[in-house]
Amino acid sequence: MKISASILATQLTALANTVPNFKKEGIDLVHMDVMDGNFVPQISFGEAVNKEIKAMTQIPLDVHLMVEKPENHVHKYYELNPYCITFHAETTRFAIRLAQEIKKNGIKVGVSLNPGTPVSVLETLLPYIDLVLIMTVEPGFYGQKFVDGGMEKIKKVKSLISNYPIELEVDGGVNDTNIQELAKAGVDICVVGAGLFKTGDPSENGIRLKGLAKA
Repeated sequence: MKISASILATQLTALANTVPNFKKEGIDLVHMDVMDGNFVPQISFGEAVNKEIKAMTQIPLDVHLMVEKPENHVHKYYELNPYCITFHAETTRFAIRLAQEIKKNGIKVGVSLNPGTPVSVLETLLPYIDLVLIMTVEPGFYGQKFVDGGMEKIKKVKSLISNYPIELEVDGGVNDTNIQELAKAGVDICVVGAGLFKTGDPSENGIRLKGLAKA
């Protein structure tokens, strides 16, 4: 199990003190939620903040584009050489072409689905992608609970991708009460916000969550 730390769950003004102290033993990726105020109601940050975070840590970025028409934005993130760039299936009419372009730049491709988007949307994309990100909360609203039916959807996706070298990532409501079940369902990466940053040291919390997932 990899842990992707969602920095939206902490104070952005304190990132210069927080991010350099991340330890690879507890945090594998830094999850960057890029929000445009169109696909989701909030505006978060763009390529400038991603670049600053990149300079603070050796831990790779996990860039999650929650933006309309990601094909107009994705090129801004190539120079950061992130672990993955993920876009939402709901936001583009050119998903295959966009996936091919990202791969051409030597970066893994992720496709994300909102809770209400059917799994069948992924079927034609599987040969072109490296990761599927399942949203288990509605994107853009911090602090929600894991959606009803989320675990069943995760299991469906895991079955769908079983013949492909595709990682399964989950974002939303992940904590110490459900990470064991997520691990059993075959989830490879968990995006964690409050579970890392609410209390204590984020890296130590990540180590503890990994231990629970392995148990």
